[in-house]
Amino acid sequence: MIRSTAVRTVAAPPDQVWGVLADHEGMRTWVPGLRVAVTRPGTSETGGVGTVRKVGFGIAGPIVEEVVAFEPGRRLGYRALAGVPLKDYRGEVVLSPAGAGTEIRYTVEAEQRLPFGEALLVRGLAAGLLSGLVRGVRAGGVR
Repeated sequence: MIRSTAVRTVAAPPDQVWGVLADHEGMRTWVPGLRVAVTRPGTSETGGVGTVRKVGFGIAGPIVEEVVAFEPGRRLGYRALAGVPLKDYRGEVVLSPAGAGTEIRYTVEAEQRLPFGEALLVRGLAAGLLSGLVRGVRAGGVR
């Protein structure tokens, strides 16, 4: 497996960061050009485990993701079901209190089949998704 973790601390409490992170359709506010639609609700709570979302850019076909971990205020994990060129693609975001703010750890992993390309893509995804989430938190998560 290839794994990359990007870490950043923001000046916002964990509950505020969680509000932005767990708002699946609101992701479009922190990633320019992104389209997100929830196609199946979670099994026990809105946006929780079992939620399926379609995520796409422009005319590119959507990536279909399923939420596999949902611990409000602390952790959200997902895996790709379709539409991504990485085998066994997974993402996990862990929030931890850090003084008056929140440390965000965004981890992306996938199975490595090629020597270099996939590792660069995984590293870029972790950094890019974390930057987008931080932008969303700073903007207040407003749709």
